[in-house]
Amino acid sequence: METYARELIPRLAAIDDVEPTAFVNRETVDAGHGPWFDIAHETVPVRARNRVAWVRGEQQYLPRMAARAGCELVHSLASTAPLRGSFRRVTTIHDLNYKLVPEAHFGLLRIGMGVLVPASARRSHRIVVDATATAADLQRHLRVPAAKIDVVPLGVSADPPGEAVPEVDLRERLGLGERPILLSVSAKRPHKNLLRLLEAHAQLDPANRPVLVVPGYPTPHEAELAARARALGTHDQVRFPAWVSAADLEGLYAAARAFVFPSLHEGFGLPVLEAMRRGVPVACSDRSTLPEVAGDAALLFDPENVASIRGALERLLHDTELRERLRSAGRARAALFNWDATASATAAVYRLTLSSS
Repeated sequence: METYARELIPRLAAIDDVEPTAFVNRETVDAGHGPWFDIAHETVPVRARNRVAWVRGEQQYLPRMAARAGCELVHSLASTAPLRGSFRRVTTIHDLNYKLVPEAHFGLLRIGMGVLVPASARRSHRIVVDATATAADLQRHLRVPAAKIDVVPLGVSADPPGEAVPEVDLRERLGLGERPILLSVSAKRPHKNLLRLLEAHAQLDPANRPVLVVPGYPTPHEAELAARARALGTHDQVRFPAWVSAADLEGLYAAARAFVFPSLHEGFGLPVLEAMRRGVPVACSDRSTLPEVAGDAALLFDPENVASIRGALERLLHDTELRERLRSAGRARAALFNWDATASATAAVYRLTLSSS
């Protein structure tokens, strides 16, 4: 969602009839950088890492602040929205993970999403989703009318990747040895299905088994993942780095033989396109939005079948001709998704929302 905000906001600001004001939290202000500083912006007086404070900021402070700023419309980018205010409301609901895969969220966050997402869907004048599969989820589970939903796919930057850390440096620092690299950029959350990925990885030929690298923010689930790798005897061939720098991530993409994304449920699946843009051959789940995003440019597998995951990995890792085909198809597929189109379609939603007031 941060990528969504970072890419969308400056492009919206470049559209003639859109005059955006960004409402940002104290952590964002403290960071001191980001596209929101290049436009009108207001600081909501909360520290949003505290979920209770986040809700207070959105429900208590934001309606008053938006009214004072003269906002005709408030677009909430992260699945929940202020429930009161005289302005028109557009809300991007990225997924219904809190309901469909409740283990994706921990504790108070799951409870809060279960209350605020349905309420936001009811109170919003229009809802933006990233994929048609998510639109179907909203209709089925929240009874949102299809006519109220706009499907606006996310984009992927066409700019050349930034500077990449050399592979030799990454291998030394992360202890990757000389094995091929299998990359899976993913939050350590249960619905990302990393436990089955570990099992499929462990079933690969030990002599040719790649080192599996899973960068992404840490969660309580990571301890279970590490324990499973130890139990499988592959802990020395699995790495779970937390946040990595942009240069490190580019280095990992450049060094990876293949990218795997076994998620059970996604609102879009941006990591798949990010890998494709860089020419990394992709294998991914055949569930949720992922077939819609990947098209025929990825090798699809059943994410609940370890043998299916293993078979896809074996083909991807050892079939040179397949990898080359997917490299080319992936780049072509990723080129169909761009942030300028996302911003243009989003602005069209604003016009529709205001014209129907």
